[in-house]
Amino acid sequence: MDRKSIIILVLSVGLLMVWFPLMNYLYPSKPLPPSFRPGTTNQLGTNVTPLEMTRTNPAVLPPAVVGPTASFVRPDAKELEVTLENDDARYTFTSHGGGLKLVELKKYPETVGRGRERSGGTAKLASLNKHAPIPVLTLLDGDALQGDGIWQVRTNGLSVEAEKTFPSGLRVVKTFQLTTNYLVRAKVRLENLSTEPLTLPNHQLVIGSATPMDVKDNPALMGLMWYDGTRAEEIGEAWFANRTFGCFAGTPRSLYTNYMGKVVWAAVHNQFFTIVVIPTEPAPGVTALRIDLPYADFGVNPTNPAKGPQPPGYQTALDYPPITLEPGKPLEQGFQIFAGPKEYKILARLGNDCDLVMGFSGFFGFFAKLLLLSMNGLHALGLSYALTIIAITVIIKIVFWPLTRASTRSMKRMAKLQPQMKALQEKYKDDPKKMNQKLMEFMKEHKVSPLGGCLPMLVQIPFFFGFYRMLQSAIELRGARFLWAPDLSQPDTIWHIPGPDFPVNPLPLVMGATMLWQARLTPPSPGMDPVQQKIMKYMPLMFMVFLYNFSAGLTLYWTVQNLLTIAQMKLTRSGDDQGGAPGPGGKPSLPAKPVAPPKRSK
Repeated sequence: MDRKSIIILVLSVGLLMVWFPLMNYLYPSKPLPPSFRPGTTNQLGTNVTPLEMTRTNPAVLPPAVVGPTASFVRPDAKELEVTLENDDARYTFTSHGGGLKLVELKKYPETVGRGRERSGGTAKLASLNKHAPIPVLTLLDGDALQGDGIWQVRTNGLSVEAEKTFPSGLRVVKTFQLTTNYLVRAKVRLENLSTEPLTLPNHQLVIGSATPMDVKDNPALMGLMWYDGTRAEEIGEAWFANRTFGCFAGTPRSLYTNYMGKVVWAAVHNQFFTIVVIPTEPAPGVTALRIDLPYADFGVNPTNPAKGPQPPGYQTALDYPPITLEPGKPLEQGFQIFAGPKEYKILARLGNDCDLVMGFSGFFGFFAKLLLLSMNGLHALGLSYALTIIAITVIIKIVFWPLTRASTRSMKRMAKLQPQMKALQEKYKDDPKKMNQKLMEFMKEHKVSPLGGCLPMLVQIPFFFGFYRMLQSAIELRGARFLWAPDLSQPDTIWHIPGPDFPVNPLPLVMGATMLWQARLTPPSPGMDPVQQKIMKYMPLMFMVFLYNFSAGLTLYWTVQNLLTIAQMKLTRSGDDQGGAPGPGGKPSLPAKPVAPPKRSK
């Protein structure tokens, strides 16, 4: 490769590595308006119209939207907390809003690092709705169903009841009962104690907030999802950031609303944990607000110049239209609240396709689900999760062995036929149409194809993206160790270079080395320019850049896959080296005997 090509390649790789940090520096995210920050109350309307995205079913009137705030109660109001727990979790209920304030999962630590066991030990527990300004199942409307926000909360040791009576004669009673598998059964009962019909306005029922575990958590893996019985829609950081071409900062959105008339369930989630609320009757709509969470909640000094962007949260609520309560005719709505890990077998048992919250939808979602079930099946036999990834990679390679072997042989035959193909190209260079026809006839005669080398890679792409999807949300890999990597769901960082704070991740470096090795063993495509051939050999470096900060489990899969491919290429090459150049039908022809030169006559 000449010097110019090397410089271009190095600059391209370097630009890829600094692109997103550079864009964030040149185009920093715009702060949210004050009305979207905890500590303020606002009837959202004209102030946020430019930031809204509303899909409206004409048959359903959009309810009024209430701001995401911690001041829906008086600042001086005393808070009463009631705690219930079972084998799975500890649940904290509050008199502020009469809802579920916090869920702490006993079997999962808040963070996973070296020396930390999955059981958590003395480490802080993973928590859901932590740092959220409003509890789960809080009613919001501004007055009629909200009032001063102070509820009476009591417990009998098995369940919790929150009650509030309003001056209008409305009494609201919420009951919460713990069950198994991270489920809480809840009921909201509305009673009209007056003697006249009582009309209640548009209102919302908060299902919780998506919040990060740590200030350094990837916000792209956090968001909300809702399901209408046929499809699920996910809204996350990318939608709220509203970047131009996915890169350049644009006008951020703060409010998402959708009034399609049927919300079977709605969920808020981070990478590994979720809150899913399933009403007994579908809700008419769903609303989500992006809120900035205080630095202090994450132990970060707000005055620190290296504090980074303010942690986001996504408060989500079910929307309900006005209702009229007749005297003596109460209205009751039931809910199932799942607050726990993204564990497929548990979510699948909830029904209503709740497992979609793991992101296993679409074509690649099928492969993600298949790989997760296979991984759990092998783990049940006693293998560690790292060994299950290696075993699945070996199984995939064995299944596609005949295809890869045929592809390798095809590429090798193509390489041996290059002189003859170049002769055809030279002969018909003035007639491109006839040249292509002759080349196709020649390749058909020798049973080779220019696509033969690409087919095995194309077949394995669904498994690669399946692994990528699975590793993004599979709680099983959180805290799973492999050699120096303490967590296969995260990059295997062993050190940070001082100054730029650049992480050193060995597995992507090993993966890049195996990809370079494989590229050098792959025969070049016929007719390719020599400079292009050299560039293609160094193209794997770009994949290393793309995957550098991906999870260790994904790079482990790709590295093992590369090593197996290299071994197969060497085995196939050693088995084929005994024959000569291929003849018609793709069979190696015997080397031609040397022909003696004719004798000169005297």
